[in-house]
Amino acid sequence: MSDGDAVSIDVPAFAKINLYLHVTGRRPDGYHLLDSLVAFAGIGDLIEARFDETVRLTVGGPYAADVPDGPDNLVLRAAHRLAAAGGVTAGAALHLTKRLPVASGMGGGSADAAAALKALARLWDLRPADGDLAALALDLGADVPVCLKGRGAFMGGIGEDIVDCPPLPDGCWVVLANPGVALSTAEVFRRRDGGFSGPGRFEATPADAAELAEILNDRRNDLTNAAVALAPPVAAVLADLAASPGALMARMTGSGATCFALFASMDAATDAAAALQTRHPDWWVAPAPLGGDTDAWPREFAAPGGSGG
Repeated sequence: MSDGDAVSIDVPAFAKINLYLHVTGRRPDGYHLLDSLVAFAGIGDLIEARFDETVRLTVGGPYAADVPDGPDNLVLRAAHRLAAAGGVTAGAALHLTKRLPVASGMGGGSADAAAALKALARLWDLRPADGDLAALALDLGADVPVCLKGRGAFMGGIGEDIVDCPPLPDGCWVVLANPGVALSTAEVFRRRDGGFSGPGRFEATPADAAELAEILNDRRNDLTNAAVALAPPVAAVLADLAASPGALMARMTGSGATCFALFASMDAATDAAAALQTRHPDWWVAPAPLGGDTDAWPREFAAPGGSGG
């Protein structure tokens, strides 16, 4: 691009929601094998990128203080890996607006890294092959490839097996709630006990939110018990969400501590979120549309950041 640092690219990083998550096995190297249906909620963080002399990152937003800095930051790691892979000598000033709670099971760091890859590929005018970019994404983290895809999908293996899922019905909404507890994914997996589950994939296309809930009710999140053992408030969040008027089902996403309830309309979700926030003003609570194609959503969907906390 020729207009230098006047160019500014911004890419939303939508919250990843595991509608179900089964642990199907464990490899000899210790990595767990998963089967999960991933969708996205119309709420999230925002990555902005512009040309600069070096690669650097600034962070704002309500959860900026919780974002790790230095070499462990996924956004910076993504930027340096993409620059090295593409032979890029230009720098980039990245700004992350952090609106999602950190270590909350919504793939926030992974979604931020995926958004950074998208923004920088455009800024630096790179056109990596899909397979190369997916391999780079997987090296950053198990959830980064599906967040890079940005569409509803079945995710298997350690995150590398991504297959399109049946279209999700229109009009689905979720209420997301986090009790202000951060959970380490590694700790949750270490705490998990019991056997392994079979895959939960399905071919039917649910006609509406009620039918989607019916399908999901035959599935589960295999990390829930371990997360509750490490963070007992998760159980209270699940119970409160499930008891909300209009809630079709409730479940934890990822390794927690964020949980969600599925609703058939925006009005039902926003009413339930308002009531939940009134009962628990210290929780992070947010209603959001649920969908399988983030490319169809306007940038503004990433603007709300929930409340509480």
